[in-house]
Amino acid sequence: MNERDRDYIWDILQAAREIQMFVEGKRYEDLLTDRMFRLAIERELEIMGEAARRVSEECLEEHPEIPWPGIIGQRNVIAHEYGDVRLEWMWVVATERVSELIPLLEPLVPPEEA
Repeated sequence: MNERDRDYIWDILQAAREIQMFVEGKRYEDLLTDRMFRLAIERELEIMGEAARRVSEECLEEHPEIPWPGIIGQRNVIAHEYGDVRLEWMWVVATERVSELIPLLEPLVPPEEA
């Protein structure tokens, strides 16, 4: 894996950790009623997707355990098809999928950067 890929993966990992912190102690109803909370989650998901989109094809193939298409796809929906964003799906991503993703990403980033 090249340095650029490591940097993008670090960006994904950091955004995932931010989401994990944001949702701590929150409920789905908070996502529905707190615009700032919802926008913060959306922004971090966009960052994750944009970074994933820039990872090299070689790295994508080397790490099929990472759900690259889903990460990129979520970003595309948020950025281009805003009216199609399903908040219940975003909640599942923020509260479940991100927690599953973090341990897959951590081994790909040098310990001093993680």
